[in-house]
Amino acid sequence: MLIYSPAILRAQNEKFVPLTKYPKNDTVAKKHTDTLQQLDLYDIIGSLFGNKRNSENDTITTKPVLSVVPALGYTLQSKLALTLAGNIAFRTNKDSKISTITINTAYTQTKQIIIPIQSNIWTKNNDYDFVGDIRYLKYPQSTYGLGSSSNINDEDPMDYDFFRFSEIALKRLWTNFYAGIGYIADVHWNVTHKGPLDGAPSEYVEYGAQSHSICSGITLNALYDSRDNSINPYRGFYASLQYKDDGNFMGNLHSWQAMIIDVRKYFKFPSSSDNILALWSYDWLVLTGNPPYLDLPANTWDTYSGTGRGYIQARFRGAQMVYMESEYRFKVTNNGLLGGVIFANAQSFSAAQGTNLQSIQPAFGPGLRIKLNKISRTNIAIDYGFGREGSRGMFINVGEIF
Repeated sequence: MLIYSPAILRAQNEKFVPLTKYPKNDTVAKKHTDTLQQLDLYDIIGSLFGNKRNSENDTITTKPVLSVVPALGYTLQSKLALTLAGNIAFRTNKDSKISTITINTAYTQTKQIIIPIQSNIWTKNNDYDFVGDIRYLKYPQSTYGLGSSSNINDEDPMDYDFFRFSEIALKRLWTNFYAGIGYIADVHWNVTHKGPLDGAPSEYVEYGAQSHSICSGITLNALYDSRDNSINPYRGFYASLQYKDDGNFMGNLHSWQAMIIDVRKYFKFPSSSDNILALWSYDWLVLTGNPPYLDLPANTWDTYSGTGRGYIQARFRGAQMVYMESEYRFKVTNNGLLGGVIFANAQSFSAAQGTNLQSIQPAFGPGLRIKLNKISRTNIAIDYGFGREGSRGMFINVGEIF
């Protein structure tokens, strides 16, 4: 499935840390990171026109580095999709972490319009991090009921418009630990549905159908990030906690609270190689209240639209989501132009609030990596995932899934 919205450039919108520039006498590290010995897609395109690319810098500086790629793909959700994705990476000064501004637009065969703009700006000395997310979607998409035991034959075609405004400010407390506050507003309107195609009762109607909804909430956020590079980490640890309060005091029709716990670990395996084992845990939990149906946790509707490779977006939805994934990343060519991955994930959802988690839904698959920009380590990721009940499909992303 095509990873759109924040996820198509997901890594560029997360909490960035500097790329490491190793000492000249560190021959092992230099062998792994020396951009003069590596190739990316821009080098290949330039060589076709006789242009040699200047690759003197091996890290992001205050001079912006642009990565952009058009793509034509086919996905479970979108069918044929035409996308244009890009990001600008830079530092506000020589000692700050990497700041990014990303945008990805898409138009699909199913008449989806996708326009997200994201920003992640680090101030001088990394004292503050400002994370923004603005997106508009015109989005025909089916729902299949609640819980991870929902029946794929209960497909209920929907259509709606969606707008999000999100801004979070984080203050460094010590070393790699940050905390802060934010505001997120999610608006759905022109919501319609046809009812389950097999004639079954609509769980969407039973839960509470709404032609429009507004969720406006304050967030409390904590972050620890020791990754060497969040676009494509080689090592480090990432953990974030977000508590969101959509209370009546914010003008919401119904009061509800939710929490997201996101934990990731990266390390070389074997330790002497460039191969990376990446582990991810993502828990999205409604604590109290009943969010509007379209604001319930759902696969590939996480913040960076990365969960659930192997299943169509929103195949599973419910009040509680527990998700785990592992991915092994390895080189195919020594020049870094081509790489590969093998991934496996598992997810479980409850139905409505107060119910238990249901069956575990696994998925797995292989993937290809094409180096788009060796300076920022940005890859084009092409994955093919296999899930249960015959679910399968291609996932295209700019940057790693997590």
